[in-house]
Amino acid sequence: MNFTLFSFFNFPKSSELKKKNFLLPCLTFLGCLGIFLNGCSNPPPKDPEALAEYKHNNDKYEPTNRKMYNFTMKMDKYTLKPVAKAYVWAVPKVIRKSLSNMIRTMDEPVVFFSDVGAGKSRRAGDAFARWCINMVAGIGGLIDVAEMAGYKHHDTTPGMTLASWGVKSGPYLFVPFMGPTSLREGGGSIIAVGLSPWNYVPRGYGLITFNWAYNILGVISSRADYLDAMNQLQQDSLDPYATIRSAYQQQQDAEIKALIEDHRATVPAWYVK
Repeated sequence: MNFTLFSFFNFPKSSELKKKNFLLPCLTFLGCLGIFLNGCSNPPPKDPEALAEYKHNNDKYEPTNRKMYNFTMKMDKYTLKPVAKAYVWAVPKVIRKSLSNMIRTMDEPVVFFSDVGAGKSRRAGDAFARWCINMVAGIGGLIDVAEMAGYKHHDTTPGMTLASWGVKSGPYLFVPFMGPTSLREGGGSIIAVGLSPWNYVPRGYGLITFNWAYNILGVISSRADYLDAMNQLQQDSLDPYATIRSAYQQQQDAEIKALIEDHRATVPAWYVK
């Protein structure tokens, strides 16, 4: 599951306000971070078993995190969830799939630069090939021609790149409208804003409005993709917060491990001299 269902860090920016717009996600994250640091934190328990669980969860700000989670879920119930349900009802599945392909293609530059930063040339090459193929043959990414050609999508974020450099994750955080994250991933989200070329589109090309549209659509589309999963989680889990935390941390560990252990050759497997 993609847990960044409510991300606002990728919203577009006007070229005249580059510095201010780069500061926006930075200040937002730092503001939330200040709330966590000033909020209540759980002291390490003395019982050995409880201490082991405390370290495993890596959630020293759990009281504040739970408040942020409850606030986000309540806001989602009355805002984003109804919009996502209306989107699913009004837009045919084939069109939703095409729009999801386009959004994913638009995000490939961030994946490419993250792979370059991690020193993974094959992964970077795949991301670059996906972007070129889908933008041209895939009609701006509406059709995932690259996957048909053998270039499957993979996720690499700046936060994962930092992890490959040995940067520790820091404590688990649940940031309103962003979802589960950590100090490292939150910082990586800020870096991602600077890596996305769409944030540097100049005025006069008619693409600023498109930039806003595809980012807003990305949030709605992502939420729509997990309507059933989120409903089932809320209904079946005794502690949805703990379930999301565990699933997020396991997903992060698996993706970072896959990145670090990816030692494939630069040349694609299908290429034969």
